[in-house]
Amino acid sequence: MIPIVLAKKFREGFRPHADNIRTMSDGDPWHERAIRDAVLAGDATAWRQWFDAHYERLADYVRWRCGGLRDLTDDVLQETWLTAVRRVRAFDPARGAFFQWLCGIASNAARNAIRSRYRRNARFRPLAPGDDRPCPDARAEIEKAERVAAALAALPDHYEAVLRAKYLDRQTADEIAAARNDSPKAVESLLARARQAFRAIYENGHE
Repeated sequence: MIPIVLAKKFREGFRPHADNIRTMSDGDPWHERAIRDAVLAGDATAWRQWFDAHYERLADYVRWRCGGLRDLTDDVLQETWLTAVRRVRAFDPARGAFFQWLCGIASNAARNAIRSRYRRNARFRPLAPGDDRPCPDARAEIEKAERVAAALAALPDHYEAVLRAKYLDRQTADEIAAARNDSPKAVESLLARARQAFRAIYENGHE
């Protein structure tokens, strides 16, 4: 059973310490199975090392999915780790790497958070001149970021994944093709379709 104190640390905004980060084999199913089993046996150190090894990379992914909005990023990141704590028994290394499992949780958390944000904004009504809302320029930047986040949330998973590989992970078409066991030409075609889909959603609004 995962120690309750771990979940409490995430609620308190726990962040990893550089001294605690360990090199881990990303996606090695045997290694990740051993870590998962140690965590399930109640080894808090194993979970802490797992958390530290993936925190920054996951934070970058969540920031990307949230359009760079800090408050949304913080909420989604915390919800992702809390969900991972609750569901770690369901993680199966044979079906994919721990980081990819985390990204799946984060993707769902981001979609839910963005929907909630839009519903909340739809209910918002101006109070009066001089209230504490952001100035027009700041509001425009926030709305732009919200549209980016909403467009990414609305994309099919394979489009979001290839855009992430290109623009977040900064991989070349050849590198993406190798990871997907595909040709660079096919990747370029997929990227073109993904960019077109993103642009259409961004310009026309989210669902």
